Amino acid sequence: MTGVETLYPFLYDGGGITGHVLSEVRRSTAEKALEIVALRETLAASHGEPLVACARRMGEAFRAGGRLLAFGNGGSGTDAQSLAALFTSPPAPARPLPALSLPQDTAALTALSNDVGFEVVFARQVAAHGRAGDIAVGLSTSGGSANVLRAFGEAARRGLMTVGFAGYDGGAMAEAETIEHLFVVPSASVHRIQEAQTTLFHVLWELTRHAVEGGL
Repeated sequence: MTGVETLYPFLYDGGGITGHVLSEVRRSTAEKALEIVALRETLAASHGEPLVACARRMGEAFRAGGRLLAFGNGGSGTDAQSLAALFTSPPAPARPLPALSLPQDTAALTALSNDVGFEVVFARQVAAHGRAGDIAVGLSTSGGSANVLRAFGEAARRGLMTVGFAGYDGGAMAEAETIEHLFVVPSASVHRIQEAQTTLFHVLWELTRHAVEGGL
Protein backbone atom coordinates (compact mmCIF):
# COMPACT_ATOMS: atom_id res chain seq x y z
CA MET A 1 0.00 0.00 0.00
CA THR A 2 1.08 3.54 -0.70
CA GLY A 3 1.02 6.20 1.98
CA VAL A 4 -2.34 7.51 0.79
CA GLU A 5 -3.83 3.99 0.67
CA THR A 6 -2.70 3.40 4.26
CA LEU A 7 -4.36 6.59 5.45
CA TYR A 8 -7.59 6.08 3.50
CA PRO A 9 -8.01 2.32 2.93
CA PHE A 10 -11.77 2.62 2.38
CA LEU A 11 -11.08 4.49 -0.87
CA TYR A 12 -9.21 1.51 -2.33
CA ASP A 13 -11.00 -1.58 -0.98
CA GLY A 14 -13.66 -1.84 -3.67
CA GLY A 15 -16.41 -0.73 -1.29
CA GLY A 16 -16.07 -3.36 1.43
CA ILE A 17 -14.88 -1.15 4.27
CA THR A 18 -16.89 1.78 2.96
CA GLY A 19 -20.08 -0.26 3.03
CA HIS A 20 -19.40 -1.36 6.60
CA VAL A 21 -18.64 2.20 7.74
CA LEU A 22 -21.81 3.57 6.14
CA SER A 23 -23.85 0.80 7.71
CA GLU A 24 -22.46 1.64 11.15
CA VAL A 25 -23.13 5.35 10.59
CA ARG A 26 -26.75 4.62 9.65
CA ARG A 27 -27.21 2.37 12.70
CA SER A 28 -25.62 4.88 15.06
CA THR A 29 -27.63 7.79 13.66
CA ALA A 30 -30.91 5.91 13.99
CA GLU A 31 -30.02 4.86 17.55
CA LYS A 32 -29.19 8.43 18.60
CA ALA A 33 -32.35 9.78 16.99
CA LEU A 34 -34.46 7.31 18.96
CA GLU A 35 -32.62 8.26 22.16
CA ILE A 36 -33.31 11.98 21.84
CA VAL A 37 -36.95 11.42 20.84
CA ALA A 38 -37.52 9.24 23.90
CA LEU A 39 -35.73 11.74 26.14
CA ARG A 40 -37.79 14.65 24.83
CA GLU A 41 -41.00 12.70 25.46
CA THR A 42 -40.07 12.15 29.10
CA LEU A 43 -39.23 15.84 29.50
CA ALA A 44 -42.65 16.86 28.21
CA ALA A 45 -44.24 14.89 31.04
CA SER A 46 -41.85 15.99 33.81
CA HIS A 47 -41.23 19.63 32.86
CA GLY A 48 -44.46 20.72 31.20
CA GLU A 49 -46.11 22.47 34.15
CA PRO A 50 -42.83 23.85 35.59
CA LEU A 51 -42.05 25.40 32.18
CA VAL A 52 -45.46 27.11 32.14
CA ALA A 53 -44.94 28.45 35.67
CA CYS A 54 -41.47 29.72 34.79
CA ALA A 55 -42.69 31.35 31.57
CA ARG A 56 -45.45 33.19 33.43
CA ARG A 57 -42.89 34.70 35.81
CA MET A 58 -40.58 35.57 32.93
CA GLY A 59 -43.49 37.22 31.14
CA GLU A 60 -44.16 39.35 34.21
CA ALA A 61 -40.47 40.29 34.40
CA PHE A 62 -40.33 41.35 30.74
CA ARG A 63 -43.56 43.33 31.02
CA ALA A 64 -42.05 45.18 33.99
CA GLY A 65 -38.99 46.14 31.94
CA GLY A 66 -36.67 43.26 32.89
CA ARG A 67 -33.92 41.82 30.72
CA LEU A 68 -32.56 38.30 30.33
CA LEU A 69 -28.88 37.49 31.01
CA ALA A 70 -27.76 34.09 29.67
CA PHE A 71 -24.49 32.31 30.45
CA GLY A 72 -22.68 28.98 30.20
CA ASN A 73 -19.36 27.43 29.17
CA GLY A 74 -18.31 25.79 25.90
CA GLY A 75 -21.30 24.29 24.12
CA SER A 76 -23.52 25.67 26.87
CA GLY A 77 -22.05 29.10 26.09
CA THR A 78 -23.11 28.65 22.48
CA ASP A 79 -26.58 27.67 23.70
CA ALA A 80 -26.66 30.80 25.88
CA GLN A 81 -25.92 32.83 22.76
CA SER A 82 -28.67 31.03 20.84
CA LEU A 83 -31.12 31.60 23.70
CA ALA A 84 -30.38 35.33 23.84
CA ALA A 85 -30.70 35.60 20.05
CA LEU A 86 -34.02 33.78 20.19
CA PHE A 87 -35.41 36.47 22.50
CA THR A 88 -33.84 39.50 20.79
CA SER A 89 -34.31 38.39 17.17
CA PRO A 90 -37.30 36.03 17.09
CA PRO A 91 -39.04 34.92 13.92
CA ALA A 92 -41.88 37.22 12.86
CA PRO A 93 -44.40 38.11 14.14
CA ALA A 94 -42.96 37.48 17.63
CA ARG A 95 -42.02 40.56 19.66
CA PRO A 96 -38.31 41.07 20.40
CA LEU A 97 -37.40 40.97 24.09
CA PRO A 98 -34.18 42.32 25.68
CA ALA A 99 -31.52 39.68 26.31
CA LEU A 100 -27.73 39.48 26.65
CA SER A 101 -25.37 36.52 26.17
CA LEU A 102 -22.58 37.00 28.71
CA PRO A 103 -20.11 34.55 27.05
CA GLN A 104 -20.08 36.76 23.95
CA ASP A 105 -18.18 39.57 25.71
CA THR A 106 -14.67 38.31 25.05
CA ALA A 107 -13.07 41.45 26.49
CA ALA A 108 -14.81 40.93 29.84
CA LEU A 109 -14.16 37.18 29.80
CA THR A 110 -10.45 37.50 29.13
CA ALA A 111 -9.92 40.46 31.45
CA LEU A 112 -11.68 38.82 34.38
CA SER A 113 -10.04 35.44 33.72
CA ASN A 114 -6.59 37.04 33.58
CA ASP A 115 -6.96 39.59 36.38
CA VAL A 116 -9.25 37.82 38.86
CA GLY A 117 -10.14 34.23 37.98
CA PHE A 118 -12.32 32.27 35.62
CA GLU A 119 -14.80 31.43 38.36
CA VAL A 120 -16.05 35.06 38.43
CA VAL A 121 -16.42 35.75 34.69
CA PHE A 122 -20.21 35.54 34.78
CA ALA A 123 -20.83 36.75 38.34
CA ARG A 124 -18.99 40.02 37.68
CA GLN A 125 -21.01 40.57 34.50
CA VAL A 126 -24.23 39.86 36.38
CA ALA A 127 -23.11 42.43 38.95
CA ALA A 128 -22.45 44.97 36.19
CA HIS A 129 -25.55 44.39 34.08
CA GLY A 130 -28.10 42.81 36.39
CA ARG A 131 -30.89 44.69 38.11
CA ALA A 132 -33.63 43.52 40.44
CA GLY A 133 -36.40 42.14 38.24
CA ASP A 134 -34.09 40.87 35.50
CA ILE A 135 -33.79 37.18 34.60
CA ALA A 136 -30.57 35.13 34.92
CA VAL A 137 -30.48 31.92 32.85
CA GLY A 138 -27.52 29.56 33.30
CA LEU A 139 -26.78 26.38 31.38
CA SER A 140 -24.47 23.52 32.36
CA THR A 141 -24.45 19.91 31.20
CA SER A 142 -22.88 18.70 34.46
CA GLY A 143 -24.72 21.09 36.75
CA GLY A 144 -21.43 21.73 38.51
CA SER A 145 -19.80 24.62 36.64
CA ALA A 146 -18.30 26.85 39.35
CA ASN A 147 -18.64 30.09 37.39
CA VAL A 148 -22.28 29.36 36.57
CA LEU A 149 -23.02 28.69 40.25
CA ARG A 150 -21.23 31.89 41.27
CA ALA A 151 -23.33 33.82 38.77
CA PHE A 152 -26.53 32.40 40.23
CA GLY A 153 -25.39 33.44 43.69
CA GLU A 154 -24.77 36.99 42.49
CA ALA A 155 -28.09 37.06 40.65
CA ALA A 156 -30.00 35.88 43.71
CA ARG A 157 -28.35 38.52 45.90
CA ARG A 158 -29.38 41.24 43.45
CA GLY A 159 -32.99 40.14 43.16
CA LEU A 160 -32.91 38.58 39.69
CA MET A 161 -35.18 35.72 38.78
CA THR A 162 -32.99 32.63 38.32
CA VAL A 163 -33.49 29.81 35.79
CA GLY A 164 -31.13 26.88 35.33
CA PHE A 165 -30.67 24.06 32.82
CA ALA A 166 -28.58 21.05 33.88
CA GLY A 167 -27.95 17.43 32.93
CA TYR A 168 -27.26 14.12 34.68
CA ASP A 169 -28.96 14.41 38.11
CA GLY A 170 -28.63 18.19 38.26
CA GLY A 171 -25.30 18.15 40.12
CA ALA A 172 -24.56 21.09 42.40
CA MET A 173 -27.22 23.14 40.65
CA ALA A 174 -29.88 20.80 42.03
CA GLU A 175 -28.62 21.51 45.55
CA ALA A 176 -28.20 25.28 45.12
CA GLU A 177 -30.77 27.42 46.91
CA THR A 178 -30.11 30.27 44.48
CA ILE A 179 -31.90 28.67 41.49
CA GLU A 180 -35.66 29.16 41.53
CA HIS A 181 -36.52 27.24 38.37
CA LEU A 182 -34.32 24.28 37.43
CA PHE A 183 -34.82 22.00 34.44
CA VAL A 184 -32.75 18.81 34.58
CA VAL A 185 -32.22 16.54 31.59
CA PRO A 186 -31.70 13.05 33.11
CA SER A 187 -29.06 11.70 30.74
CA ALA A 188 -25.39 10.73 30.98
CA SER A 189 -24.71 11.79 27.38
CA VAL A 190 -23.50 15.37 26.95
CA HIS A 191 -24.77 15.34 23.36
CA ARG A 192 -28.30 14.25 24.32
CA ILE A 193 -28.33 16.70 27.24
CA GLN A 194 -27.51 19.67 25.04
CA GLU A 195 -29.98 18.60 22.36
CA ALA A 196 -32.73 18.30 24.96
CA GLN A 197 -31.79 21.57 26.66
CA THR A 198 -32.15 23.30 23.30
CA THR A 199 -35.66 21.89 23.02
CA LEU A 200 -36.50 23.02 26.55
CA PHE A 201 -35.40 26.61 26.11
CA HIS A 202 -37.17 26.88 22.76
CA VAL A 203 -40.37 25.76 24.48
CA LEU A 204 -39.68 28.22 27.33
CA TRP A 205 -39.24 31.04 24.81
CA GLU A 206 -42.49 30.15 23.07
CA LEU A 207 -44.40 30.02 26.36
CA THR A 208 -42.81 33.28 27.56
CA ARG A 209 -43.79 34.99 24.33
CA HIS A 210 -47.41 34.05 24.96
CA ALA A 211 -47.10 35.11 28.60
CA VAL A 212 -45.80 38.55 27.61
CA GLU A 213 -48.75 38.95 25.28
CA GLY A 214 -51.16 37.90 28.04
CA GLY A 215 -52.11 34.59 26.44
CA LEU A 216 -50.73 32.16 29.03
